[in-house]
Amino acid sequence: MMGINYMISCCSTADLSAEHFKKIDVEYICFHFELDGEQYMDDLGKSIPFDTFYEAMKNGADTKTAQVNVSEYEEFFEPFLKQGKDILHVCLSSGLSGTMNSACIAKEILAEKYPERKIYIVDSLSASSGFGMMMDKLSELREQGLSIDEAYDWIETHKLESHCWFFSTDLTFYIKGGRVSKASGLIGGALKVCPLLHINEEGKLIPQKKIRGKNRAIDEIVKCMENHAMDGLEYSDKCYISHSYCYEDAKKVATLIEEKFPNLKGNVEINYIGTTIGSHTGPGTVALFFWGNSRAM
Repeated sequence: MMGINYMISCCSTADLSAEHFKKIDVEYICFHFELDGEQYMDDLGKSIPFDTFYEAMKNGADTKTAQVNVSEYEEFFEPFLKQGKDILHVCLSSGLSGTMNSACIAKEILAEKYPERKIYIVDSLSASSGFGMMMDKLSELREQGLSIDEAYDWIETHKLESHCWFFSTDLTFYIKGGRVSKASGLIGGALKVCPLLHINEEGKLIPQKKIRGKNRAIDEIVKCMENHAMDGLEYSDKCYISHSYCYEDAKKVATLIEEKFPNLKGNVEINYIGTTIGSHTGPGTVALFFWGNSRAM
């Protein structure tokens, strides 16, 4: 489109497929992770299939993650600047990772070399396909002819309207990561407790409820959408579900949502939770993402 000459990008932690990113013309930069000491790129399942990754975790493999560093961001951004393109980049929540800081430092370095170019860095205050939804929206806005300034203003104004709700049936990796105490985890496991969590207005993962039983957790996460979705049961925007090696649970959530929200029939998309976020959740987590009322309320 005449006058629209900017690229949109994000971290691989937006947890959409490579085909999806290509379709919406959004670039992505990869986080890194280790599995039992072997290093991989979080490249949307190319280096290691998701099922293989989560099966290894179930069998006791150790995982570590590494965010994108400053020099990697420089190397990623600079070719587009050389092509004369401005950049609108969206990062994994600063409440979960320090990658936002690295991107901002890279921006300052490159701004000195390319003073005529615009570089916007956005803190998504979100994670996984919740911030994947933002990439869809930004792509749509660019297609509609919005300038980079207008698209940046839109996402900064509306990003807290993206909702991210999670539940987990396996607390093992929450205990290992210190998000759940060992004592609470052991009791929770014995009682089949599924914690319900959400990402708050500061982009941090916050426990909301302790729910006994997976089926009740599935019902509860759907109620969260009923309570917060834009336009209530008439909701017709994007709705994504991500899962870590528990597709059937994700499918049950999708089926219930399509029953409750008739405009979404056949339009709820299910993705994997990628290897970076999955390294911290482990198998057994289901996440639900939709547009709704502001999380700041």
